[in-house]
Amino acid sequence: MTTRTAVVIGASLGGLLTARALTDAYDRVVVVDRDALPGQADARRGVPQGRQLHVLLVRGRQALEELLPGIGDELVGRGVATVDLHGQVHWYNDGHRMRRAPSDLHAYGLSRPLLEQVVRERVAALPGVTLVAGCEAVGLTTTDDRQRVTGVRLRDRDGAERTVDADLTVDAGGRGTRSPVWLAELGYQPAAEERVRVDVTYVTRRYRRTPDQLDGLLGLLTNAMPGQPRGGIVAPQEDGRVAVAFSGMLGEEPPTDDAGLLAFADTLPAPQVGALLRTAQPIGEPARMRFPFSVRRRYERLRRFPAGYLVVADALCSFNPVYGQGVTVAALEALLLRRLLTRRQRAGRQWRPDRQWRPDRLARMFFRGAARVIDGPWAISSGSDLRFPAVSGPRPARVRLVNAYLPYLHAAATRDASLGAAFLRVLNLVDPPARLLAPTVLLRVLRGVPAARRAGRRRPAERPDQPGQRPSTTSIAR
Repeated sequence: MTTRTAVVIGASLGGLLTARALTDAYDRVVVVDRDALPGQADARRGVPQGRQLHVLLVRGRQALEELLPGIGDELVGRGVATVDLHGQVHWYNDGHRMRRAPSDLHAYGLSRPLLEQVVRERVAALPGVTLVAGCEAVGLTTTDDRQRVTGVRLRDRDGAERTVDADLTVDAGGRGTRSPVWLAELGYQPAAEERVRVDVTYVTRRYRRTPDQLDGLLGLLTNAMPGQPRGGIVAPQEDGRVAVAFSGMLGEEPPTDDAGLLAFADTLPAPQVGALLRTAQPIGEPARMRFPFSVRRRYERLRRFPAGYLVVADALCSFNPVYGQGVTVAALEALLLRRLLTRRQRAGRQWRPDRQWRPDRLARMFFRGAARVIDGPWAISSGSDLRFPAVSGPRPARVRLVNAYLPYLHAAATRDASLGAAFLRVLNLVDPPARLLAPTVLLRVLRGVPAARRAGRRRPAERPDQPGQRPSTTSIAR
């Protein structure tokens, strides 16, 4: 009996979740990564964002549980906090403080290294899975006519090269993907790219977590907006820690010294962030990272693509990390791939390399399905970034309409908790973005904005501006 083999390039979360999906259809799954993979929850060179605050969206938590049943209980057993995103988090959207309410929108507060370690351990324990560390993918092997990819060439740390033959090769190499170069070398046209330059710089520092922080809640988010290109996120992590992340768009850079971080926090609409920094005990040094642009590669539009090859996760679409969408989209793509492969198996057929079928059939089906997965998150992140006049990119009527409408929704959500819930369900990819334009939501926004305006005129600001602090930009939408 022939052993069917799949190779995944990249052992980050996108690659690991793809490997999990492939185990349902392949006898042997090899995951290769150029890093030495740590045996504990440590950040590594190949995942520079691992030192930054990470958020696992609600739909991502659900997808992880579908791929790896019981992983939620395992994470909680390792000290991960479960957070009610609507009831236990301060939300300041465009300066408007959302009204809180208990909800079923539960997320995990944890570090990226811990999540990656738990997923890596679970995937490595699956039958037929092999992790190959310290080994770089340097090229593809193909049939003589270059219509099918037959494996990958690897280079070990000592410079020795070898080839791993595969029925399916998957590029999960992230933003450093080599697929555009490799495919061009094989004579294929490059995929069209959509880019949104945001020039985001973000800085994360960890502190000891105490019950009195954030007024007793577990998290906080205040977003960047036109005229105030600064944001902040606070989220709990395992081992009694809390991570505080500051972001700046379009060249605005958070500092890394204590005094600078505090001054930066005091310019945000949320007073709880500065209060936390004034009393919390820091752990380790701040970590800074820059993200120049979001990029989406349109492989679904190519007319020719080699059989036996796929591109997934950040190698397919890399989102502005401020929105926390990357892991969730990678998990949803893994579920899509598993459905495509196992559905064909249930019908009594296989993706066999010797079968005479259209060379790019699996790739075409996957890329089209992945495009539908990506459409919603891309609309949310790129559409929000295009609110900033300095961000270049097309602004069709729908983007302009939504960007004009959302400030009114946020204003009304200061009093109407159901509007906050609707927004959070979309933000967490549980509902599609169109849900915010449903008639029932529109009606509540129209009813709620006049009341929010009146309340804003009656009551004073939530806090006085402190000496040396610039005035808050938290006016109700006009």
